[in-house]
Amino acid sequence: MENVGAQKLMLPALTPTKLWKQTNRFDDNKTELFEVHDRHKKNYILSPTYEETICDLIASTGTLSPKILPLKLYQISNKWRDEMKPRLGFFRSREFVMKDLYTFDASLDDAKKTYELICEAYDNIFKQIGISYVKAIGDTGSIGGLMSHEYHYKCEVGDDTICMCSSCQYAINKTVCKESHCPECNSTFLEQNTAEVGHAFLLDTKYTEPLKAQCHIQNKHVPSVMGCFGLGLSRILTVMAETLSTEDELRWPKNLAPYTVCIIPPKAGSKEEIAAQYIDKIVEILNQLNIDAILDDRTYLTIGNRFKHSCLTGYPYIIVIGKTATNSPPTFEVHNINDSSKSDLSLEAIHGYFNAENIKS
Repeated sequence: MENVGAQKLMLPALTPTKLWKQTNRFDDNKTELFEVHDRHKKNYILSPTYEETICDLIASTGTLSPKILPLKLYQISNKWRDEMKPRLGFFRSREFVMKDLYTFDASLDDAKKTYELICEAYDNIFKQIGISYVKAIGDTGSIGGLMSHEYHYKCEVGDDTICMCSSCQYAINKTVCKESHCPECNSTFLEQNTAEVGHAFLLDTKYTEPLKAQCHIQNKHVPSVMGCFGLGLSRILTVMAETLSTEDELRWPKNLAPYTVCIIPPKAGSKEEIAAQYIDKIVEILNQLNIDAILDDRTYLTIGNRFKHSCLTGYPYIIVIGKTATNSPPTFEVHNINDSSKSDLSLEAIHGYFNAENIKS
């Protein structure tokens, strides 16, 4: 978000109900809203989204100058939605964490350029996470606007269906798909269960006009043209755990794991304890490669016990300093948990192994 010039802020959890009535969204979404009342009998909702709130903030500061456009404001915060059937932890819950970005431009053409810029930033975020994703033409739904794009992970327990073209990678949400063939190449669509983890909307003036979030253009006060963009942070983590993990192992993408490598030294008092001398050398190798690591120094536990705990925690790589580390020359077990492989490597080979894996913290 900083790379695209966005500024971070924090919006209030409580949104006055009157703002949602001004945009005609209150009655259409009432069943999913948590309503509260203060001591003065004023009505609020726990914010399920913040379009009205951000527009009210912009309107309260006065008319936007062209010099500060495009304006990009984002937050990472909680949201609340009275789901009919909450399930699978954060997958579909009543309270969740999202990264929201709201943009304001002087014209629709400018807003389209900003929209493309933010979508490119989202593409980069999902590429950095490292798990294959689908970007699809989306349903504008209750948020509305001129167009939208959704980001999905393939997931059997997902509650979305995407129509995908295997030839040209064109994708569209089934709810807005009107054809059985891809309009780009005329190939037959294939359907795929997915979980939505991100969404982008080009809103035009749907919210800025009724809430008077204006900018000053050619001596006129006109409604700003708006875009909104969301990443479901708790949803991303839930889908990752659901799709990558096994019954005995919690698996994370390397860039989302709590630490990349867990080092397990010998148990205290064991025959292998002498091999603990190699801990510092292994840590030094990982530091040279800028790889973050954690040492499981609970040496009162067996190696096997700590290895099991490490698998349940979700470290992508585990280095065991065990029986073979007492050999001459010593070797060490390097486990790649995400592909269930194991290598017995010397100290020099450990450097080459992780360098070839191209892991950077």
